[in-house]
Amino acid sequence: MKFKLVILLGALALIAMAIDAGWRITLGMPNQRSSLDTTETLRRGLGGEPGSLDPGEAADSFSLEVLGDLYEGLTAESADGNIVPGVADSWSVDSTGTRYNFHLRRDAQWSNGTPVRAQDFVNAWRRVVDPKQASPMADNLRIVRGAEDIIAGHAIPSSLSVSAIGDDQLVVELTRPAPYFLELLTHYCTYPVFSESAARSHDSKTWVSNGAYVLVRWEPGGTLHLVKNPSYWDGDHVGIANVVYVPLPDENAEWLRYRAGQLDLTQNVPAAALAWIRSERPAELHIAPFLGTMYYAFNLRSIPFKNNVALRQALVMAIDRQAILRYIQPFGQQPAFGFVPKGTWNYESQSWDWADTPDAVRIGYAQRLYAAAGYSKEVPLHLKLLFNSNPGIKQLAIAVAAMWKEALGIETELIDEEYRVFLESRKESSRWNVVRLAWLADYNDAGSFLDTFRTGSPNDDSGYDNPQFNALIEEAENTADTQKRRAILQSAERVMLADYPVIPIYFYSSKRLFKPYVHGETSNPLNRLYSKYLRVEAH
Repeated sequence: MKFKLVILLGALALIAMAIDAGWRITLGMPNQRSSLDTTETLRRGLGGEPGSLDPGEAADSFSLEVLGDLYEGLTAESADGNIVPGVADSWSVDSTGTRYNFHLRRDAQWSNGTPVRAQDFVNAWRRVVDPKQASPMADNLRIVRGAEDIIAGHAIPSSLSVSAIGDDQLVVELTRPAPYFLELLTHYCTYPVFSESAARSHDSKTWVSNGAYVLVRWEPGGTLHLVKNPSYWDGDHVGIANVVYVPLPDENAEWLRYRAGQLDLTQNVPAAALAWIRSERPAELHIAPFLGTMYYAFNLRSIPFKNNVALRQALVMAIDRQAILRYIQPFGQQPAFGFVPKGTWNYESQSWDWADTPDAVRIGYAQRLYAAAGYSKEVPLHLKLLFNSNPGIKQLAIAVAAMWKEALGIETELIDEEYRVFLESRKESSRWNVVRLAWLADYNDAGSFLDTFRTGSPNDDSGYDNPQFNALIEEAENTADTQKRRAILQSAERVMLADYPVIPIYFYSSKRLFKPYVHGETSNPLNRLYSKYLRVEAH
């Protein structure tokens, strides 16, 4: 049976009409820059308002986008994602691969002119693993010796094996060799903090950071204004004096502002505008794959999905991913029939054995599984699908609900919430049966993806709990040989896929628009775009 795209195409048509109409109306904002100098300011669209700019508290991609401008870790990334020195100008690792010795550069300073000290990293990392902090990123530091016991509440934060030897030397001991460790150190959870109060502050009067930029204004629900950090050690190579982030959850509104000359680059591109852009402004469109997976998670803590693999598989199989990518996300994304994206370092992506099954056969099998679970079009399953407010995300939810309705007869209630509200609601699994999520790699390694399903992981929204999977993840964590570790992680993914705890939809591609006068952009496997590498020419 072939899915009829009535609802899907209707939604697309409405959005296309809205965008087309938008091109013909006068926007509510004047088509001009602020008083900031045109060659000294970069205005960036942002897909939503950051949840926090505290490196120990942030848990969303919007925060990450901004934090990469404000802070710097021991290591840093080049524009294309290669590891380069950051606050540490050199480091060494012992023969076991578990003891790192970092030497901090003498000219690294906080924005208030105070030197960045090794103890600042010690304090920051202890803070992240401290259960009282409840950092959503604490698991990223589990590899540091002592962290697991601290996170579990069995040891005090000061027992973490991170030591300052004077002001300019930091020693880190790991539980096992980790080939991705230097890349992990570019993640914001490993950034230093000047103080507890400075980390929590979003007030320019008390803000202190050590990156290329410093926060000078954040209007609630409005823009974030950053200026070049005069104390940044590599300030001579930072070419843009002001960066203004404009949070715009509606990608159509972001496109309209870009087209009106009110943004210099976007974080997203609406699908309905793609044909026009490719025809009229192809050079401004930048698309590149990156390591991220868009998916839905089942609530495995309660019925109807608890202990019901067949029902979960039916819903997974009923979705036409090719139609979604053809009509809703036509930006080079790849359909996801597994969880770890292709291109992940030292890994062969896994997938369900029915991935290439013809549509009619796939839907027929899904219907039989649905019937075996006790449901039918006469006695339908009723679901609550939770997602954050965004036109593209809502459009996808409408399409998925329509596919479930047509193929299986499922009745789906769509729950659309503002992003900050959604972040809280996703933690309350009683409010939803299925939730829309995404996982973007914290570092280029399959473990970054699969660890989200480990029992007890703060990122395991589904409540997945499989001892066999947990044992494989633990075995992989304690395996130094990269080839053996790869095989173990691939086995772990196959075990997880057989349980159907989530519904992978597609692997991400970044899609941004850059004005012709903005230079320096290059693809990055983690989709990180640092303002310090960009340039704005006179125009």
